Amino acid sequence: MSNQAFWFGSSLEDVTSGDELDLEGPEGHHAATVKRITVEELVDLLDGAGHRAECTVLSTSKTGLHLRVEELRTEDPPRFPITLVQALAKGDRDLQAVESAVELNVSHVVPWQAERSIVKWPADRAAKALAKWESLILAATKQSRRSFRPSIESALTTPQLTRRIEDWVANGSLVVVLHEAEENALGAVVGTYVREPRETSGGVVLIVGPEGGVSPQEIEKFTQAGAVPALLGKNVLRSSSAGPAAMVLVRHLAGEL
Repeated sequence: MSNQAFWFGSSLEDVTSGDELDLEGPEGHHAATVKRITVEELVDLLDGAGHRAECTVLSTSKTGLHLRVEELRTEDPPRFPITLVQALAKGDRDLQAVESAVELNVSHVVPWQAERSIVKWPADRAAKALAKWESLILAATKQSRRSFRPSIESALTTPQLTRRIEDWVANGSLVVVLHEAEENALGAVVGTYVREPRETSGGVVLIVGPEGGVSPQEIEKFTQAGAVPALLGKNVLRSSSAGPAAMVLVRHLAGEL
């Protein structure tokens, strides 16, 4: 069984075995009073940049833990990082998709205000809505005990996303728009990409539409920008499950599942 993991407030890159650290603040309080971590228990500290410090608890208090580092491990990032462009969706289905994507090792998340999105992020609510996504990403990162914390950016409109697609493609990324009317199978598209010899990869970008799907006008714009429309499977999935399902396939084909 893996150790319980907690978020450390700064980089762990320079710590060594035998160093003593304090886990304080809200995270320390949560570990001590909610998780009820005890003396001599092993826990992992994470910094979100690939460093994992396995620590022994030396003492506890109401405000946190005092720990000794036993081992520091630096983990490699995925060879094919996945970006999920998730359209805003009603009923928190967008959040469900993002939570599952984090558990499946997504590297970057982009909220998308699609033409057919029922949910809107007006300017006066955008910051609060984005903060909700950020909080969920952090919670899912800890729950899945990942050493890398996914990044997130502000919501993009369709014209903004079109320009980002051009940048991703220029950087060597494969950008895929999931669409139920396409004939190209996602597995075939991704399989060809991951088998191509290359020194570095820009990664795979998955674009998932809202409940009403990606509009024909958006498909046209994205394709002209370099994206590849693809079919995930014969069944039409909800916005909450399409992205995570596609991620499983991509990670399997990349040998990183």
